[in-house]
Amino acid sequence: MSTPLRLGIAGLGTVGVGVVRIVRTHAEMLTARCGRPVEITAVSARDRSKDRGIGLSGYTWCDDPVALAVREDVDVFVELMGGSDGAAKQATEAALAAGKDVVTANKAMLALHGQALAEKAEARGRVIRFEAAVAGGIPVVKALTEGLAANRVTRVMGVMNGTCNYILTRMEKAGLTYEEAFAEADGLGYVEADPTLDIGGIDAGHKLALLSAVAFGARPDFDGIRLEGIDKVSIEDIHQAADMGFRIKLLGVSQRTARGLEQRMQPCLVPASSPLGQLEGGTNMVVIEGDAVEQIVLRGPGAGEGPTASAVMGDVCDLARGYRVPTFGQPADQLETVPAAKSSLPAPFYLRMTLKDKPGALAQIATILGASGISIDRMRQYGDSEPEAPVLIVTHKTTRDALDEALGSMAGTDVLVSTPVALRIEEV
Repeated sequence: MSTPLRLGIAGLGTVGVGVVRIVRTHAEMLTARCGRPVEITAVSARDRSKDRGIGLSGYTWCDDPVALAVREDVDVFVELMGGSDGAAKQATEAALAAGKDVVTANKAMLALHGQALAEKAEARGRVIRFEAAVAGGIPVVKALTEGLAANRVTRVMGVMNGTCNYILTRMEKAGLTYEEAFAEADGLGYVEADPTLDIGGIDAGHKLALLSAVAFGARPDFDGIRLEGIDKVSIEDIHQAADMGFRIKLLGVSQRTARGLEQRMQPCLVPASSPLGQLEGGTNMVVIEGDAVEQIVLRGPGAGEGPTASAVMGDVCDLARGYRVPTFGQPADQLETVPAAKSSLPAPFYLRMTLKDKPGALAQIATILGASGISIDRMRQYGDSEPEAPVLIVTHKTTRDALDEALGSMAGTDVLVSTPVALRIEEV
């Protein structure tokens, strides 16, 4: 029998336990598909006494993940602890220095330190695999590095945070306010301990930075992403967007333009009839557009024990078979430093505002938009109660800079009851 591939797993939370279950349950299948057995030799976690619903007595226990990472009986270090720095980063660096390959689900660590870690790995002839760090069970990294390797990717976009998609879906389907939908998601355990990671777009932004690196041969640049969360989306926006044939999604978009690499993670309107518009609940979706393949859509569960452990094991199986590609699809020293685009490509925008119900108020707003070079595609006024007039405007394509200029001018008038809400309409 061939020599087993020996795993050391650091982190025995939901995903770590899922990996242990797969290795045990599918041992014969993994051997047949990989051409060699896959075994777990050592594990590490914060609390040795915790009941995880699965026996771990057959594995060597290491209190220190760094010590686990350098063990001689570990071929692949599986990092499932999380956190951009601290123990996860230290153990990963130790594993690479000791000549181990690394499989990780740690999007934050790679988004912030991926370039340096990839260089360390490749200097030692090792690789870092991270399918589980992006979109859960969806094999999007493998799709970009393998199936679509012959394409020049033109755009990557997607819904990559299931918590936000759940909240927005519940707001629409159940008529809940943002606060009510958030409380429901939190009660179900969907929200991170630090909620801003989810609702602020940070979690999904980490994923977008990694996809951008693979798709465009660029160094990961999380700081270059324009981040905007969903906390300002109201039930009125949900209803009025639907009335105009749109749905609101926290959408990540990355595309290379003449201005640089444009990366955005923000709430956008998408056509309700589009694949992204039809996505509901905690499901993720990634849309990839390439010059040869045109457009493909990948949809699946974005989190959870089974889906994420499945992605981890997909990487493990590749290593067991001897299949190796550089961390971001091409050698780290060949990744380009692409400047962040300072402005986005033009797009239509959705504007919701409440005006004082007095003569000339709407005309004043239209004049300000026109002065900034923004034309109106559609406009609707809701309600008939004085002294306020809710107004919805959809513009023709414009730039965010022009829109911000117009919004600044509107703030100087006396016709606004509250600050306007502006959301980009993404063409899908």
